[in-house]
Amino acid sequence: MNSSFLIRIRFVLVSLSLFAVVIVFRLYIIQIARGETYIKTADAQYVKSSRPVFDRGSIYFESKAGTRVSVATVKNGYTLIMNPKLLTNPENVYIALSQYIEIPKDVFMQKAQKKNDQYEELAKKIDGSVGESINALKIPGIYVYKNNVRFYPGGPLASQTIGIVGYDEENNQRGRYGLERYYQDVLDRTSNNKNVNFFAELFAGKERGVFQSSQERGDIVTSIDPTVENYLEKTLLDTQKLWKSDFIGGIIMDPKTGQIYAMTSLPSFDPNDLSSVKDPRIFSNNLVENVYEMGSIIKPLTILAGIDSGKITRKTTYNDEGFLNLNGKKINNFDLRGRGVVSMQEVLNQSLNTGAATVALKLGNEEFKRYFTSFGLAEKTGIDQPNEQKGLVKNLNSTRDIEIATASYGQGIAMTPIATVRALSILANDGRLIRPHLIKEIDYLNGSVEKIKPDIGIQVVQKESTDEVTRMLVEVVDSYIAKAHPGIRMEHYSIAAKTGTAQIADPARGGYYDDRYVHSFFGYFPAYNPRFIVFLYHYYPKGAKYSSETLANPFIDLAKFLINYYEIPPDR
Repeated sequence: MNSSFLIRIRFVLVSLSLFAVVIVFRLYIIQIARGETYIKTADAQYVKSSRPVFDRGSIYFESKAGTRVSVATVKNGYTLIMNPKLLTNPENVYIALSQYIEIPKDVFMQKAQKKNDQYEELAKKIDGSVGESINALKIPGIYVYKNNVRFYPGGPLASQTIGIVGYDEENNQRGRYGLERYYQDVLDRTSNNKNVNFFAELFAGKERGVFQSSQERGDIVTSIDPTVENYLEKTLLDTQKLWKSDFIGGIIMDPKTGQIYAMTSLPSFDPNDLSSVKDPRIFSNNLVENVYEMGSIIKPLTILAGIDSGKITRKTTYNDEGFLNLNGKKINNFDLRGRGVVSMQEVLNQSLNTGAATVALKLGNEEFKRYFTSFGLAEKTGIDQPNEQKGLVKNLNSTRDIEIATASYGQGIAMTPIATVRALSILANDGRLIRPHLIKEIDYLNGSVEKIKPDIGIQVVQKESTDEVTRMLVEVVDSYIAKAHPGIRMEHYSIAAKTGTAQIADPARGGYYDDRYVHSFFGYFPAYNPRFIVFLYHYYPKGAKYSSETLANPFIDLAKFLINYYEIPPDR
């Protein structure tokens, strides 16, 4: 090989080496030494936040046919930005923008005067078409950049259950309330390594993983059926309007698995537009976050405890004088009347406070407490909603007869609606205490799918005991409630149900209001092989004293709807 050829090779290698050194040096200057300067220049050029475009997992409802409906997703949107230094005629700019978007003129002009500021936000969550139209104007100093937003296609449908997304202390968007908060780790798409600079980390000697696990991130599929949820909300809205109650709520659940088909509390809100919300308490889910004295719907649990313990049977009688004197206090039946010698069936038929109290006294304080505790009334249910509260049941610890007597008919102890419906579902699932849940599936980003297995529950009473109480509650419907509401008795379907009316505590004067009540109603059907348990309640309805007046017809409507919608075969 001649010397000239070797010289040329060496020249090429030296040139390539020098070129590589220059490139690396320039990259060092650009990204390290003068990185901040170039970042500022780029930001000024695009007038855009360095934050990544918002992204988040979806939440779905699922119909009986298996069709998924998105109820929380991400929608393309834009943010409108002004650079006051580049505005030449703010008045003309304002007129041009007003064609597409409403901005208070005084606000716009105030921001336009900030000549030392290069970044002023004028509007967020602008629709894509509006953002593109503004961008097409090519006004110096006016920019739009993509900034996706959380969007709820169903509007106010199940809004407290779904929740909302809001900013945390570090200005990151996170789930607030409902499923958005409970499943934050699954729905979150925020990168743990934002704005990674490879060369900066290379020169700094930092190490990083190439892949990030997406195992915990995905979309969630709920058991809520949008058709059932919509029907429940319409029924409750009509009921609330009729009786002008302060608030109202309902739960439709499979009593055997705890799977929830519908769950709502009214009044609600539209998560797409929070500007009209004046009281942030509306974001909370009353069904899991607040407790109430539930009244006579608790009586079937007292009868269940009595039968399961062997202290009473369905035919056990007692002499009802209409009142009992206990520990220097007097408790009465709702109408202050006595019935003479009556059976336990009549205790449920006529909702006799003295009868429930008699059963509790037969059990004794300790055994009564043991049963009611086993029904889960003193604990959280574990439902996948944030801020769930425990029941206020300290009266169960009392050694005085008066406390267990009042607890036996649902006064003096307070539970969340979800804990109440869970306890009542024991009657409908052969004596097992299950866990209510809203999620049936999680679809992870890595392609794996987690199916939520139905909860078989814990056996807390004998099946024979629940069967007997179910027969008693069917009799309540067929022979008693049906007298005033004939439509509740269905010829080919058995329904087990009970009403409840509880006085509301007066925090100012102590004791209870004489004219304010919590009305409740629950039922399950078909009674001997239930597909659904329905729980309804509302707080301080006006113009009616008893829940049979306000909630019987809504319950009937819901029961008939569910039977037809799910094509449930007759059972009698």
